[in-house]
Amino acid sequence: MAKAKAPRRTLDSYTVKHINKTIKAGDCVLMRPADQSKQQYVARIERIEADSRGGNVKVHVRWYYRPEESIGGRRQFHGSKEVFLSDHYDVQSADTIEGKCTVHSFKSYTKLDAVGNDDFFCRFEYNSSTGAFNPDRVAVYCKCEMPYNPDDLMVQCEGCSDWFHPACIEMTTDEAKRLDHFFCESCSSEGQKKLQNSHSASRHSDAKVDTKRRRR
Repeated sequence: MAKAKAPRRTLDSYTVKHINKTIKAGDCVLMRPADQSKQQYVARIERIEADSRGGNVKVHVRWYYRPEESIGGRRQFHGSKEVFLSDHYDVQSADTIEGKCTVHSFKSYTKLDAVGNDDFFCRFEYNSSTGAFNPDRVAVYCKCEMPYNPDDLMVQCEGCSDWFHPACIEMTTDEAKRLDHFFCESCSSEGQKKLQNSHSASRHSDAKVDTKRRRR
């Protein structure tokens, strides 16, 4: 006769003793991979369960995938701290948790003053069986028409408000950092035409616009 499984109960929180951190549903954690040569896995805790005696604690998790773990692999616009919220759920021992982390929205991540080792960001949900992303498209920038990578420096045109990689406009990173104002080639050409066709055009503006730069 098969032995009946011990009843399990849901915990509101649990302190992982070997890291001295308290976790609860909704927290994001770093989990130990079976292959120690690999990076830690990133997961979101959905539920915490323990047996009737409070031992053998299990965590129900929803995995985040790194770009290189996805079917399409890592692409140029993927940030070094980017992860995708997958449809892959699992149950793991709480003992495999090696730390807590924060997975920010893309917008809040770009506003961080400093990015820590335990900071990540997510802008896509990922279907692990089909390789599909939600949303399936995002805004693109620059002449190269690529989505924004928050690791890369970009400069904003004061005319059209588009963002450009220095290399795509034949400029070095140091030159881009020294800019006070920037107009892309299209806006510069259009501005010259307007200036030539208008006798009343002003050659000087009192309004100073700060150059917008993306953090590195």
